[in-house]
This record gives sequence, C-alpha cells and structure tokens, in this order.
Amino acid sequence: MKKPFVTIAMPCLDEEAYIEACVRSVLAQDYPKDRLELLVADGMSKDSTREILARLAADDPRIRVIENPARIQSAGINAILAEAKGEILVRMDVHCEYAHDYVSQCVRALEETGADNVGGAQRARAKTLFQRALCAALDSPLGVGGAKYRSSDAEGFVDTVFLGAFRRRVFETAGMYDPKAVTNEDAELNQRIIEGGGKVYLSKDIVVHYFPRGSFQALAKQYFKYGQGRARTLLKRGKFLSLRPAIPFLMTLTGAAMVLTSPFQPFTPLAFAAYALGTGAEAVRVGRDLGPLGVPLVWAMFPVVHVSHGVGFGVGLVKYKLFPDWAKEPERLDHRDDGSEAGLAPSPT
Repeated sequence: MKKPFVTIAMPCLDEEAYIEACVRSVLAQDYPKDRLELLVADGMSKDSTREILARLAADDPRIRVIENPARIQSAGINAILAEAKGEILVRMDVHCEYAHDYVSQCVRALEETGADNVGGAQRARAKTLFQRALCAALDSPLGVGGAKYRSSDAEGFVDTVFLGAFRRRVFETAGMYDPKAVTNEDAELNQRIIEGGGKVYLSKDIVVHYFPRGSFQALAKQYFKYGQGRARTLLKRGKFLSLRPAIPFLMTLTGAAMVLTSPFQPFTPLAFAAYALGTGAEAVRVGRDLGPLGVPLVWAMFPVVHVSHGVGFGVGLVKYKLFPDWAKEPERLDHRDDGSEAGLAPSPT
C-alpha cells in the first residue's frame, strides 16, 4: 500500500547561512521520495536565500518556493497550505536538525494514534557554554513549568507539541494558522483542535533538535515575545487549556505587588530570599556538571525567563485588549476529494 503523500512546510526569512543544509537534510529523509514535496514560504528575503532556493528547486522538482509577503511564519504556512498536495502536512523550521526518520515517525504516529497532530519533544542542542546552561535551565520544571513537550521521555496525548505533523482535515475543520500570530501560533492552533474534539500526541520517537538563544539579551527578548503571544491567545480564545502559561505573569505580578507594599508588610525579603534559594538549589541540581560558571549562569537564567515572560504577558494583555488583531473565525482550507491542489475558503459565520 502506498504511503500517504506528505507536504513539508518550511517558512524562512534571510536564511542564506542555513537554508541549503536544512533543505538537503529534509530531502534525505528515509520517506519514499515520490510521496513527498517540500514547499518553502520565503518572507521576501533580502539576502541570497531566494537564489539558493531557486538553484535547489531547479535540481529537484519536489521543491517549490512560495512567496510570503506578510513575513510572519504562520502566514507563510497558510500560503503553503493553499498549494499543498499532501494529505499530511509536516511543519519544519530552518534552525533545527531532524532525525533521518523524522517524517516517517510523524506519519507512523498519526496512523497508530489516530491523532490530528503529532510531534516530538523540543530537544535543545548546544554549541556554547551559555547554550548548555540554557539547556539545563529549560530541562528544569522551574524553567518551563513542567511542559511535557520539553521532555524527551514523555509520550502520550498532550495540549501542544513542537512543530507538528497534521492531517489535512484539521485545517478544513479547526481552521488554519492565525496569520497575525508572531508567536504561540502552534499552541493556539492546537487549542482549537482540542476544543473541537481533536487530539494532539507527543511521541518520543519523533526526534528533532533546535539551537537555543546565545545571550541573555536574546533570551529576554524571546521570552518577552512568548509572553505577549500567550496573552494574545488567552484573549482570543477566552481560556487556556492549563494554567501553566500564566504562571510567570502571576509570579511577576505578585513580586511587583510585594515590592510596592514592602513598607507596610515584612514578607517581601522572605519571599525574595525563598525564590533565590529555590532557584539556586535547582541551578546546582541541573548545572553542576557544566563547570564553575555553569551554576551561576543557570541561576541567572531563571529570573530572566520568568520576568521576561511575565512582563511580556502583562504587556500583551493590555496591548491586545485595546487593539485585538484577529479575525472572529479562522480561515479554513477547502475540503477536497479528488487530490487536486487546495484552495481557501472562509469559515462560516
């Protein structure tokens, strides 16, 4: 029996240093070559990314380049969906390394679990001491709040996964990616899937690695954006599937309230000391094998992640409450039965 046809969706922007190696690794997957296509949505790159893609596409007809004038990843994936031939869509990012059987394992997990979306854990791979320390911090429950998609040993039905491989029908029923979501677009889509009665599955056999940020400034900026994105999702959907995304905001809000009321109560020094001791002990536990600088680096990363995410969440609540930028209903993909290329259809109101 033939394997299902797979469309790999890869958004990119100014990736001349990485795009060729990533594309070649994707095309070297062990999945049948005649059952796979790679669609790259380029966000109008200014470097030589487009020239590299044109050269690669000239050598391999499985590669097609889609223009993404919106420059946002989620909008790029929607543009890919409009032209995808596959009954399964596998999302891939450029700054990741994929196991040679990544696509095969995604298809297997979809078939065996009956899930609507499957994915692997968000495994970090480090090149520098800072990245190794960050990997240790993010492996800790204090760093990610016990998110299952961060654990390489976790398996089962979850609320979200890293990247994802979807049955086409998901986009016909739950709707497509939110085209204006700069961050948290995966979790928002997965929330819609689950709210509609679908299932999301995390498989430890789906292996992909990503490279974490390389400085405190980049880390703070990343988690500030994450916080904004999660606040936007909360306002858009009206709820979270779990309280976890709001915990850094609640911690930051509580800390700020304690500082402001410190002249009137004696608990602020005790609370901050307890936080410092707790994060310090965890830094020793997860960072002691990194050398003399490992523990201090991990220790400093906890407040950076917590406060950046918390402040970003608060800013996002205000920003998107005042200026919501999402449509009432997500755009959906046309249903098709004949295997022809997809088109777009607005959701019913």
